[in-house]
Amino acid sequence: MADTRLSFKEMCAKFDVTPRTLRYYEYIELLSPEKDGRARWYGPREVARMTLILRGRRFGFSLEEIRQWLLIYRQKGTGPQLETWIALAERQLGELERQRAELDGTIADLRALRDTAARELSGEGGSGT
Repeated sequence: MADTRLSFKEMCAKFDVTPRTLRYYEYIELLSPEKDGRARWYGPREVARMTLILRGRRFGFSLEEIRQWLLIYRQKGTGPQLETWIALAERQLGELERQRAELDGTIADLRALRDTAARELSGEGGSGT
């Protein structure tokens, strides 16, 4: 069993997070490490939860959304949790697609302005001043 537990420092290193982040996740009840005095130990459950938390953050979910989603498993089980996940994923995919379209438009605008400026600089664009 000792082999499957990570210390606080090992957990930070494994997931490349700061001690402050790990403490905050514990504070908002995303993680619940075993405590032995001041030492904290993270077992397989906490490692799996941390993987899900960081994946959720990467996908743009808020910590509160992640906390609520993880809570569903404990209260209602896998089925309702997966149903909730599908709904959250659908919503987030729509938001990411909207952001991508906005970013594509911004990139196109910036390229057009850059090209106009380059033409003016080279004398192709007209009088200059």
